[in-house]
Amino acid sequence: MKLSAKTRYAARILLDLARHDKEEPVPATRLSQHTGVSVQFIEQILKPLKQAGLTRSARGASGGHSLARNPDEITLAEVVSLMEGGLHLALCTDESRAVCESSDFCSTRTAWTRVSTALSNELADISLQDLLDDYRLAVIKAGNVEIFPVCRMRLLQRKGRPPKSGLRSAAKAMPRPRRKS
Repeated sequence: MKLSAKTRYAARILLDLARHDKEEPVPATRLSQHTGVSVQFIEQILKPLKQAGLTRSARGASGGHSLARNPDEITLAEVVSLMEGGLHLALCTDESRAVCESSDFCSTRTAWTRVSTALSNELADISLQDLLDDYRLAVIKAGNVEIFPVCRMRLLQRKGRPPKSGLRSAAKAMPRPRRKS
């Protein structure tokens, strides 16, 4: 099973909203800066999150997005199920779909059902608050890099390089002009 980018980004966006939970709503442009996800994709992801009651939004100059529930009430199982349409490793494990004619006597269906249940239980045990606690611990270990994108920070940690000072500056992000020979 491979999670879609939409699901991974939804978790990243929710984590960023949890980081700013007690502050004012976070505009999509700031979410984009913090998560590395485009504003357009963020808006697509936030729509089902809002419909499911995980986020809320406020319009206007000081508007933006925020969590609609406490971070300890939102689990990864809920996020994955919402964004992926369920937590089933194989279609034959989804009781609501009659996909396989041999599901009653299939020797592998039991294994797929067990694994799907284990995956679902594990994701249900991980709350947004757990991710937030892990993130804060990583920030403490790495130094004060609050604006550093979560996934980029973990990538640098895996490569054994400590993050420098957060996001690249605008000057570094601009392409350098080529020298004429």
